[in-house]
Amino acid sequence: MISAEMNERLTRVGPGTPGGRVLRQYWQPIALVDELEEKRPVRAVRALGQDFVLFRDEQGRLGLLDRDCPHRNADLAFGRLEDGGLRCPFHGWLFDTQGKCLDTPAEPEGSTLCTRIRQRSYPVELRSGIVFAFLGEGAAPPFPALDCFTAPDTHVFAFKGLISCNWLQALEVGIDPAHASFLHRFFEDGDASEAYGKQFRATSDGSDLPMTYVLREYARPRIEVENTDFGLRVTALRTINDATTHVRVTNLVFPQAFVIPMSAEMTITQWHMPVDDTHTYWVAIFTSFSKPVDKAQMRAQRLESYSLPDYLPKLGRHNDYGFDPEEQATETYTGMGEDINVHDQWAVESQGAIQDRTRENLASSDKAIAANRRLLLRAMAAMEEGRAPALMQDAEATPRIIGPATIDTMAPTAEWESRWREAVARRRGAAPWAPPALAAE
Repeated sequence: MISAEMNERLTRVGPGTPGGRVLRQYWQPIALVDELEEKRPVRAVRALGQDFVLFRDEQGRLGLLDRDCPHRNADLAFGRLEDGGLRCPFHGWLFDTQGKCLDTPAEPEGSTLCTRIRQRSYPVELRSGIVFAFLGEGAAPPFPALDCFTAPDTHVFAFKGLISCNWLQALEVGIDPAHASFLHRFFEDGDASEAYGKQFRATSDGSDLPMTYVLREYARPRIEVENTDFGLRVTALRTINDATTHVRVTNLVFPQAFVIPMSAEMTITQWHMPVDDTHTYWVAIFTSFSKPVDKAQMRAQRLESYSLPDYLPKLGRHNDYGFDPEEQATETYTGMGEDINVHDQWAVESQGAIQDRTRENLASSDKAIAANRRLLLRAMAAMEEGRAPALMQDAEATPRIIGPATIDTMAPTAEWESRWREAVARRRGAAPWAPPALAAE
């Protein structure tokens, strides 16, 4: 258990809060580029408890501005895209992607007011189908060379979905290796030919055993947690027999992403972007090593569960997450269908809008969760002492962070540590897009 005060410290994200200050030192995945593909590429964005407007101007440049017009605070999300920027419909004030005022047409001829007006703008970067923004003060940190940023557009696919709860509990489900044996348990193993784009439905590397079987039959993993230069490496070991161990390596990329294996050929890098204290978008990049991603198929699969334009889940508290007691008795552990995002959504939303951690009792399987909270608290303390958070901030070291390595594989029990690394190197070595450094890691 932790105190109510500590829970507040860990979960709040608004301006000036300890957690909000830390998160503002990192790039935030504020939108999918698909959201700007409409005829009018303007989107209202809410992130970390603040309101912004994201737009693409007539030259294709991206801009992110505070949402309230600096004249009399009208909503710029309804602005007109014209004349090199975004024009407020209230009095016609015009702003470019950098927040520079280009025109104040209601003012008298010769007025110099425009030269003295500036709307706050924020740095944005487009990476692998996601628009990232830096919402903090000072210079933005560099991007690491994660696989999802290194692979070409043909080998990545981005998607997102809204969760109605605090960001930290949404993240913590992804760094909890034990839950998959229960929350995502399927009583029957599916057809491997239909596993594409679905987590836990394919076979493990070096095995013909489907992950559904491994998770179902070997539900007591030994969990090891290692501090790294990007956050945490979390290894779950399931003993199949005296000679063989299943190794699942996942990662926390500080402060709010995890990197996990989806199949022998694909990984998931998923951020948990706080909309505010009680709503979160999961934003994921699926990265393929061997073949181009079938984006149409993966998008269609996910649109079965999410509705546009706001990527709202079709199942939720309002309809009991599709719960079917007969299915729970015969097909799945939850009775909530086969989409594991729905399972996770139920698990974290059922904890409350902000989990009351004064009532929890962490177990040995929660060691990664405890380790991550320590990282967050250390980062908050550093900020309060006038220092930068320790992880992913160094201008020279951060761009050299690659991977991180993640895999499901079978290994000889006595050699599991070397064998999973060999499996990662083999997969990267066969990837047409992987630079030599990745293949040799």
